[in-house]
This record gives sequence, C-alpha cells and structure tokens, in this order.
Amino acid sequence: MDRQAQFRAREALIFQVAEQLLLENGESGMTLDALAAELDLAKGTLYKHFQSKDELYMLLIIRNERMLLEMVQDTDKVFQEHLAFFMLHHLHHPERTVLFHQIEERLSTTGVGINHLFSEMYQVRKSRLRLIIRMTERYLQDINSGMCSRDYLASIWSITHGGAAILNSSFYQRYLGCRDTLRVALIDQALMLPKQVAPVVQVA
Repeated sequence: MDRQAQFRAREALIFQVAEQLLLENGESGMTLDALAAELDLAKGTLYKHFQSKDELYMLLIIRNERMLLEMVQDTDKVFQEHLAFFMLHHLHHPERTVLFHQIEERLSTTGVGINHLFSEMYQVRKSRLRLIIRMTERYLQDINSGMCSRDYLASIWSITHGGAAILNSSFYQRYLGCRDTLRVALIDQALMLPKQVAPVVQVA
C-alpha cells in the first residue's frame, strides 16, 4: 500500500472511531486525547488530518452528508425505497441525527476557521437536493398528488427529525413500545401523506 493510500485508510479509521466516541460520550466526553489513545496514535498525527476539534466535527458531518448523497444516487431504487432508506438512516441512529444537528447549529455561530467546510457541506447538500427534488416531482406526478415537492420534502424532514428526537429522548424512551413499530409507522405516515392531498382541478 502506497503512502497516500495509507493516509486515506488511517483517516477513514480516525473518522470512524471519532464518530463512535462522540456518540458514546457526547461533545464534552469526546477529547482528542481520548481519540489518540483509542487509535494508539500520537496526538500530533491527528493534526495531519484536521486542525481542530471543530474541524473534525465538520468533517464528520460532511462524511455523513456524502453518505446520504451516495444513497440517493442509486438509480436502481424506486422513490419509496429512497424515502425508507433516508428515514431509517436517521431513525436507526437518532443520537447521531440529533447530535450532528446540534453541533452544526453551534458551529454556524461559534466555529472559527471552518467557513470553507460549511461551503463544502452546502455544496454536497445542494447536489443531493437537486436529485431529490427531481425524483420527488416525478413520484408526485405518477400518483397524481396535489402536494408540491417542497411541501412533501419538508414534511418528510419534519417527520424524520421529530421521530429521531423522540427516539433519542431519555424522557420519551420510557413510554415507547417497540422502536421498530414506531419506525415503520413513521415511514408509512410519510408515504401516505401525498396520497391524501387531492390534485387541484382547473376550472375553465
């Protein structure tokens, strides 16, 4: 394996372990010292891959966004499969969804020297949204729904992130029954929504 391939492999491992530590311990418990110890690397080696903990957090968020982009680029899946994959990506790991959203909101106001990473993240999201909007418009036309694509996508986002917040809540967890039943119910709700909105009839 050449040096560049070794660098990429080490970076992938760093991101994997960093995300695991972050999800297990939260922001306060995820230190670079702990990350270096877990990887058995010198702390200075970590700085070859990122300059600060905030930069590491942004790189983890971008990594997640690229994963979502790759999912939607799978042309073999129909719309319903894409919707289910997107929702389950968040609902099976609600702690990641909630934590990444909180970190992004914080870094958007307090982050230093990471504007270029926000630009990169927004570009990935724009690429994904372009694909999703076209796909959603075709689906809504196929089922003759009166719902516009932006309203439908906003509804999917709200159902998904609301579900993730409940699944991640220590308060609500005591009231939850089967988590898989809830996940399926949320996906079914998202799929039924546009079928309940009648198409607009044009009056001559």
